[in-house]
Amino acid sequence: MSDWIIYSIGFLAQILFSSRLIIQWITSEKHKRVITPSLFWILSLLASFLLFIYGYMRDDFAIMLGQGLTYFIYIRYLQLQNEWQKIHVVIRILLYGIPTFLAIYYFNNNIIDKDNLFKNEAIPFWLLMLGIVSQIVFTLRFVYQWLYSERIKKSALPFGFWLLSLIGSLLILAYAIFRRDPVLFIGHI
Repeated sequence: MSDWIIYSIGFLAQILFSSRLIIQWITSEKHKRVITPSLFWILSLLASFLLFIYGYMRDDFAIMLGQGLTYFIYIRYLQLQNEWQKIHVVIRILLYGIPTFLAIYYFNNNIIDKDNLFKNEAIPFWLLMLGIVSQIVFTLRFVYQWLYSERIKKSALPFGFWLLSLIGSLLILAYAIFRRDPVLFIGHI
């Protein structure tokens, strides 16, 4: 597949991620407190779906891992806001099924796919580890937020979320620079 198509998918995902933050910021400013509207989670889910596909197309396990870890958290937030049930059942099945299918297919297709992920010449082992650690730290922000929100029974963005976002984003930015990945670089600059 052409690099142009692959990068277009990645940049579209980053545009959706940026859009969700702008919407969240405007909504919060309007209400004079931190608000996470349903559209924030819908855009997060769509962006995560596209970035997972982008990672798959780039044979980049770190990207796939990061999106795989947060993807179902986004679905859970939509469930908490009673929005998930409003999405057509076929779309819900596709949103659950496609990333799950790709992950299972990738790991069970043959040894070459596993080699592409873990022994990729374009991503030395040390860089893969940096990418994995970066994605885990960045993902912990949503795990922290999820647990916090479950405890208070509503969606919220506490201070720890923002701190983990900053640290994780800086780590991913370093990964993007070493990996020479324009999609991650633009997304985390």
